[in-house]
Amino acid sequence: MTLLFMFLDGVGLGEDNPQTNPFSQADLPNLQALLGGGRLVDSGAPYVGDQVSLLALDASLGVHGLPQSATGQAVLLTGRNVPAEIGYHYGPKPDKATAAHLQDGGIFGRLTQSGRSAALINAYPPGYFHGIDSGKRIYSSIPLAVTQAGLPLFTMQDMQAGRAISADFTSQGWRDHMNLPDIEVLLPHEAGKYLATVARQFDFAFFEYWLTDYAGHGQDMQAAVKLLIQFDQVLGGLMEAWQDGDLLLVTSDHGNLEDLSTRRHTANPVPLLLVGDKKSHRHFDGVKDLSGVAQGIMKVLL
Repeated sequence: MTLLFMFLDGVGLGEDNPQTNPFSQADLPNLQALLGGGRLVDSGAPYVGDQVSLLALDASLGVHGLPQSATGQAVLLTGRNVPAEIGYHYGPKPDKATAAHLQDGGIFGRLTQSGRSAALINAYPPGYFHGIDSGKRIYSSIPLAVTQAGLPLFTMQDMQAGRAISADFTSQGWRDHMNLPDIEVLLPHEAGKYLATVARQFDFAFFEYWLTDYAGHGQDMQAAVKLLIQFDQVLGGLMEAWQDGDLLLVTSDHGNLEDLSTRRHTANPVPLLLVGDKKSHRHFDGVKDLSGVAQGIMKVLL
């Protein structure tokens, strides 16, 4: 089987209020169909359907302050309560204490050591690698874990060869912002089907979508709704191409996008959405916070 971990940065379960929550305002037919007509809001969880489960997970983990990206992602990658162990939430990029928890590669390291194929299927542009090599940029928690596991970060060439996908799904950003006019741009629905094809090359495929967090910080309702509509179109293509026996897991590191009344992160719970391979859902029964996600993944794949 393939487990696709779709990580949506900065997405919590907020109030069903269209004035502040784009998930309440946007028309998202594919997501709502998965949720039995409901919306991805706090009142919608928990939900159990034929092939779908939705749980609400605590991202604060008993630690004072608002959850942050580096530590939240480290929890998802390791199954350890990193903020509690180091005494604080931290982000966006990992500090030394957070990075120390990722030295073994987290779930990427454990799976590859057990003979499973694992990959971060985002394609990174040439400028990203230049920034890392020059010291002007440091890894965020997810690519740090991948490289610590001895796995490569995928490049533009990997994307062109069908082994990776752009962070915006369609590659439009590569044309608009990176002066790469020859890059093929996909329609959102086609990008979803392509995402399924890329993911299926691995036992464990991880995709990081950080535009949701950017939209939350931007507090622009119109832009946020537009982003979610595109995401929903991608989700429709992904579901059309999905196969029985595979599992889609969607979750986040902290809240943000669901409450545009603030630029800051929120203390709201985050969703854990499971789609497909119903028998695997039982491995996430009783999961209450971010630390249970990695443990559930290991039970599914090992």
